[in-house]
Amino acid sequence: MTLDPEKLRAAMRAWSAGVTVVAAVHEGNKHGMTVNSFTSISLDPALITISLQQSTRTHELVSKSRAFGLTILSAQQSKISDLFAGKMTEVKDRFSGLQTETLVTGSPLIVGGLAWLDCRVIETFDAGMNTLFIAEVLAAHDANEGQPLIYHNRKYWGLSQLE
Repeated sequence: MTLDPEKLRAAMRAWSAGVTVVAAVHEGNKHGMTVNSFTSISLDPALITISLQQSTRTHELVSKSRAFGLTILSAQQSKISDLFAGKMTEVKDRFSGLQTETLVTGSPLIVGGLAWLDCRVIETFDAGMNTLFIAEVLAAHDANEGQPLIYHNRKYWGLSQLE
């Protein structure tokens, strides 16, 4: 018996997550997408993991370049999240008008994010319709001041500190 994907999607709406943009460049082609399936898995060595749907352009570029940049978005960057989630279908170049920087791999990082990670893919695993990428963090930009962008139950949220 297979679980209906919509049932799982509805249950996963109860999980709150920070919002990132994963971006890669290969042979002059640049693309990025909003991703919340990201976590740190080791400090020494510095390793993270992301999961990308195999049918996306970002997946293709990360697979070919074996590198990506990850920007952790701030609460003020919900429009950037929507843009990279493909909600503005009329926009062909998601990076147009955005200030970006690079660190080591040449992967674009979005200025104004809370933190940036520049990563080199060291291992991949097929996971259903996705690929799990394990990557070494080659460079990191310290966290900027501000609140993170949080996604919960199809909406953006802010944080409040509990005592």
